[in-house]
Order: sequence, then C-alpha cells, then structure tokens
Amino acid sequence: MNVANSTILITGGTSGIGLELVKQLSQQGANLIVTGRSLDALHQTKRQFPNVQVFQSDVSKSKDIEQLYKDVTQQFPALNIIINNAGLMRLIDLQDTRLDSENIVREINTNLTGTIQMVHHFLPHLLKQKSAAIVNVSSAIAFMAYSSAPIYSASKAGVHAYTKALRLQLEGTNVNVFEVIPPGVNTNLQNDWVLQPNPGQMMDADKLVKEVVKGLSNDTLEIKPGPVKVIKLASRIAPDFIERNLGHREFEKFKQLSKQ
Repeated sequence: MNVANSTILITGGTSGIGLELVKQLSQQGANLIVTGRSLDALHQTKRQFPNVQVFQSDVSKSKDIEQLYKDVTQQFPALNIIINNAGLMRLIDLQDTRLDSENIVREINTNLTGTIQMVHHFLPHLLKQKSAAIVNVSSAIAFMAYSSAPIYSASKAGVHAYTKALRLQLEGTNVNVFEVIPPGVNTNLQNDWVLQPNPGQMMDADKLVKEVVKGLSNDTLEIKPGPVKVIKLASRIAPDFIERNLGHREFEKFKQLSKQ
C-alpha cells in the first residue's frame, strides 16, 4: 500500500497505538481522519496534529458508525484505508456478580462487534477505490486464553478469525486485508488496572507502529513483531503451559489485589 497518497480513517486515534499511528502516518504524508469517544481528546489530537480531521464516534454504538460512514464518505470520497484500532481491555473476575450483562460484554461490543460493523458499512465504499485496505488490530492474546482478561481475549480471538475469513472473501478484489497483531504494548489501556504489567515485558507504541507502517508499505498482510511469533508458536506447541504460566498466574494476584 502507498500510505503517502492514501486517505486513512483511524478509530481510537487519540491515544496509545492509535495516536502513534496518527503521528507516524502523518510523517508519511497520509491524509488522516481520526475518531474517538472523547471530544476533549479529539480536540487535543487536533491541536497536536492540525492537518488531521476529527470525528466524535463510539464504535460500540451502531448509530455512531452509521453516522460516521455518512459523514466521512460524503466529505472525503477519496477514503481508501480504514484502521480498526479502537480497543478496550479490562481485568475481570467472571465470578464478580457486580458486573451486569451489559457491562460484561463491553469489550465484545468495542473490539469485535465494532470492527465488524465498521467493515460492513465502509466495505462498499472501499470496493469502489482503485486501491484500498482494511487494517484490523487484534492481539497476541488471540492465540492464548488470557484468564485475567477473558472477554478481551475472546474478542481478539474473534477479530483474528474474522480478519482471516474477510481476507479470503476479498481475494481478487482491490481491498487488501491486514491484521496487526501486537504483543503487550505500553498504552493507556492499562491505566485503571489494579495489577500493572511489567513495563520491561511490554513493547513501546512507537516501535510497534514503525513495524506497522513498514508492513503496510510492503503489503505484509499479517504484521506481527518478534515476540508475537514466539507466542504464536508456543501456543501451538504447549498451549496449557503458555496459558498457565504466562497468563493465569497473574489472575490470582489480580484477585487478591481486587479484594483490598
């Protein structure tokens, strides 16, 4: 993909990986459209990057996506890439009865349903472009059951499977389907966690996005940094060991901290 001459929509583009995508894709010369739930965060992003266009939109809400599609395609008919980056990750004890049914599926609605609905609405427009792409952000946790964040783990596994199916269906069209598979990344996703991850085991957002931009430019359909390749391989060879020793041992610490 020639990102320099592309018009790109980035969901969740006001912080973390999304904001770093805005920074690095701006440097490449792309025309950028940024969405987010917080109007204050959008205004701050606009001040930091005056050339980007911002729209307040929540990908977990169908009506927001419908309105976003109408507004963006009308105002920016050259749109040819969407990056489904908006995400939500929480540490959850599934035995916690304080979470109602609407709350428990928040990550599904944001990470998975939001991605599917964005593609559903924007795909007809993208198919009309000379060269187009859909970029879905999943996670290394898509390859393992991470018991501390069970809904997030399930939603990202869904994004991974959906992206592979979408790529197969769109073979022979002008729309390339990319999947970005990050490892743990130092972002604001973890700000409210009672159990903070070890920063030394996390990847910096700027390094991840550098690989993403390179992967898009080289048409690498699965963009996965080195640590992800190791996790993916290990999850095939010894899935029980990986799930218990990399993920589940943190769950007991989380339960103890949650009671304090």
